[in-house]
Amino acid sequence: MLNDTKIFKFGGGSVQNASGVRQLENIIRQHGDTPLVVIISAIGKTTNLLESIISVYRKNDAAELDTLLVRLQHNHYDIAQELLPNNPVLQKTLSDIFSQLDRQLTISSSNDYDYDYDRIVSFGELLSTTLISAYLNLNNLANEWLDARMLIRTDNSFREAHVDWKTTTPTIKNRIDSVVQEKNTKLFITQGFIGGTSDGQTATLGREGSDYTAAVFGFALQASEVVIWKDVPGLFNADPKIFPEAVKLEEIPYEEAIELSYYGASIIHPKTLKPLQNKQIPLYVKPFFNPEEAGSLISSSTLKNSVPSFIFKKNQILISIFPKDFSFIAVQNLSEIFHILSKHRLKINLMQNSALSFSICVDNVGERVDAALRELKQKYKIKYNDNVELATIRHYTEELLVGITQGKEVLIEQKNRTTVQVITT
Repeated sequence: MLNDTKIFKFGGGSVQNASGVRQLENIIRQHGDTPLVVIISAIGKTTNLLESIISVYRKNDAAELDTLLVRLQHNHYDIAQELLPNNPVLQKTLSDIFSQLDRQLTISSSNDYDYDYDRIVSFGELLSTTLISAYLNLNNLANEWLDARMLIRTDNSFREAHVDWKTTTPTIKNRIDSVVQEKNTKLFITQGFIGGTSDGQTATLGREGSDYTAAVFGFALQASEVVIWKDVPGLFNADPKIFPEAVKLEEIPYEEAIELSYYGASIIHPKTLKPLQNKQIPLYVKPFFNPEEAGSLISSSTLKNSVPSFIFKKNQILISIFPKDFSFIAVQNLSEIFHILSKHRLKINLMQNSALSFSICVDNVGERVDAALRELKQKYKIKYNDNVELATIRHYTEELLVGITQGKEVLIEQKNRTTVQVITT
């Protein structure tokens, strides 16, 4: 049975300033005594700023590091000052987190960039949730701040950690239950994106992993619903910035939403939907600044109307792999190639094979692609096209396909009964 707990997730764009934090407060107040777990991302562009901090930290550029840290501090102290001017409690809560960050930055960098990334970039979520939790408490919205690193157990695949569900599920449930019993608290604030390993290291769940965090808490608590608050009215069949005629999708079955996220629809994290489907927990995508609107619903409904959906992925690289001796691509070759791709954590967005070659399209994520190419070149001949675009149409028509390829060079086209994908330059 679903209980009455709801999971709300707020992205960094929603809480990028004081007015956004106040709007979050308004939404929470509208839900009265409903038990709420609120997942919050780092504010604004904090993650990008922390990535710059990691870069100069690893280069031992002390002067630039100080400059960036001052900017990070100002971004948060300015919001705190606007919310509650000169409040010593609010200032102290932020100061404590910045002191923890300073201590992390005094540790010599490791040889593992991903490890350094996770232990430093996670401070974005720690800062945002500490600030917002303290503000709500000071503003008569009693809440319990939870450390997601202590609740979501992961492996040590830093930057793309995998959740240990057997440990995580009872840990979350027991922690929430104990706080409710001891303090009669119904409002919880915690971080998206981050978890912790069994040996106490911080790990992140991948970019945009806060959506996934909401699903993890929803699954563990058998929540009545998960709501992701966005700066858009809901889910659309295409990016409205590219297609002004894009239509809002009112209700989508889990299966269709999973397909869309698999192909790259950016509004829902790909790993978010399956845990919710497993427990039949509905997911709403609702407009942050118009919370009374219905938004879009992902549930166990059936697909009522096959509206074509468009997904475009830029900054792709098309890699074609050939045996050096001009032999056929055999099963053992594919096994070896997949092992290398898995080792460097590259997700295949499209693949195609012939007798003499195997082609893949992946996100051009710099260092990982370069490392995989170096290893593949040891045994294979490699050709590649970078800066290509992968376009996907769900429920396509030939007319729509012509429309998105007109005037472009098509490198690969792939179709099945419902979906077409094309790689173009």
